[in-house]
Amino acid sequence: MSSNQDAPKLYEAREPVFPRRVKGPFRSLKWIIMALTLGVYYLTPWIRFDRGPNLPDQAVLIDLANRRFFFFWIEIWPHEFYFIAGLLIMAGLGLFLFTSAAGRVWCGYACPQTVWTDLFILVERWVEGDRNARLRLHRQKKMDLRKARLRITKWIAWLIIGAATGGAWVFYFTDAPTLMVDLFTGNANTLAYGTVIILTLTTFFFGGFAREQICIYACPWPRIQAAMMDEDTIVVGYRHWRGEPRGKARNHESSEAMGDCIDCMACVNVCPVGIDIRDGQQLECITCALCIDACDEIMDKIGKPRGLIDYMALTDEANEIAGKKVKSIWKHIFRPRTILYTVLWAAVGIGLVVALFIRPSIDMTVAPERNPTFVVQSDGSIRNIYNVRLRNKHGDDRPFRISVTGDPALSVQVEGTPYEVVTVPADQMKIQRVYITAAAKSGPATTDRSDITIWVTDISNNDRAHTATVFNGRGN
Repeated sequence: MSSNQDAPKLYEAREPVFPRRVKGPFRSLKWIIMALTLGVYYLTPWIRFDRGPNLPDQAVLIDLANRRFFFFWIEIWPHEFYFIAGLLIMAGLGLFLFTSAAGRVWCGYACPQTVWTDLFILVERWVEGDRNARLRLHRQKKMDLRKARLRITKWIAWLIIGAATGGAWVFYFTDAPTLMVDLFTGNANTLAYGTVIILTLTTFFFGGFAREQICIYACPWPRIQAAMMDEDTIVVGYRHWRGEPRGKARNHESSEAMGDCIDCMACVNVCPVGIDIRDGQQLECITCALCIDACDEIMDKIGKPRGLIDYMALTDEANEIAGKKVKSIWKHIFRPRTILYTVLWAAVGIGLVVALFIRPSIDMTVAPERNPTFVVQSDGSIRNIYNVRLRNKHGDDRPFRISVTGDPALSVQVEGTPYEVVTVPADQMKIQRVYITAAAKSGPATTDRSDITIWVTDISNNDRAHTATVFNGRGN
């Protein structure tokens, strides 16, 4: 029997990826997107927006206590959740659109995992040096004072970023300046501390250690994207017909037989997921295009034309090999599939905008009392009881008049007063019990039902809302 040392290895330990720093248009674009996305995430809770004395002044606020979502001048109530659903549908369609047009550009440029990993790698590079220095430090088995100092410094910086990330998240759910003071003075809610701790640790682990493993194993999108892409999708690719056979030419004769690729490994060394794009399309590729920047830099140095690694579509490969004209990039982008996604995306967006502008400033729902369905009073009149839910979406208190149509013999009374007017506080919902009474008529009450409509009128500006219901005990 062979020893354990002779047994084949079924699993191989992960080798950390240490991407090299690179300069170029795609790397600059990633820096810009990283700055914009992180800036929006960290700074948005601190933006103020005056909505009046009775409403919060935080521009973007998810007010779970009052079940409201505020976005500048837009306020979304619980019964208007279809706006959130519509935004999620638009996000999904947008992801389908961009993936169909240009591959995993979301993953390569704007995905939170990519953005925070870029930030963590930037900190790592500042502390430990570029790729070669980080590789030497990683391969150094002995933990001396220098390695410990660099590791601890890097980890502290990562924890600060993670804490800022978790803190920024909880700021979206309550007043940011108040919560900031409470967090540092120990007066914040236990849930807030727990959320910050969890997000700090997950950000620290995902961005600092897991990195490309999240993209490869944890994220489902690499598997789904195949259904969104076809032969016209623009993806990062290697022109093997131009680059092969690869290698460094040693003399003039051999240089004529060699391809443009000198096998410098620059494209591999800058890849944040550690793949070789020259092996073709791979599930791990996030289409960040850093290999394009690295390869173009090498091509400039050796006097070869750029584009050995470039954005291209599979349909162009045969034409390029044959020396024929290829499609323009716009013909690849604007094709039936992407046009359909664009139309659907725009239709949902237009529908949400229209719904936003036509929604009423007051709203109501009516729930008739079921037990009993009606009451016969001592004078012979018939009373029905309704629970009317009134929503005042204005920033000040509003008097609402409740009325009924469908039978002129019906009268309305608000519980607690002899009148039909109720005041609803600013930006609040109020459940008001309402009595609707039919005058006595000859003969006993019956189980007949008549259709009626309950109206609510804002006395301040005459805005109206209505709900159809039934009146029990008095037929037409």
